[in-house]
Amino acid sequence: MRKTFDLTHPRIRPDRLVEAARRDVNAYLKRERRKTLPDGVDFWDFDCRFGPTAEAAKTVHVEELRACITAAQAQQLTSFYVEIVAKAGHRRKKPRE
Repeated sequence: MRKTFDLTHPRIRPDRLVEAARRDVNAYLKRERRKTLPDGVDFWDFDCRFGPTAEAAKTVHVEELRACITAAQAQQLTSFYVEIVAKAGHRRKKPRE
């Protein structure tokens, strides 16, 4: 998913547009996680980028996306860019102490 969300609309309030963006991101993540895993893969991992534009986007963890969207609303940005790419994930054992 590579998408720029616009937070300005003549008839829709910005907080409703932010809620719609969160819903779209969560729906995409759920849809990707439902896909069947290839052999030898433990889970779906995601490479995420977030920023005001595609050029200024920085790498963030998938769990930080919600906070980034809230921060974009607090900064009163007119739009923001989200990129989420699914990849194969492999579990690692925790080191023993």
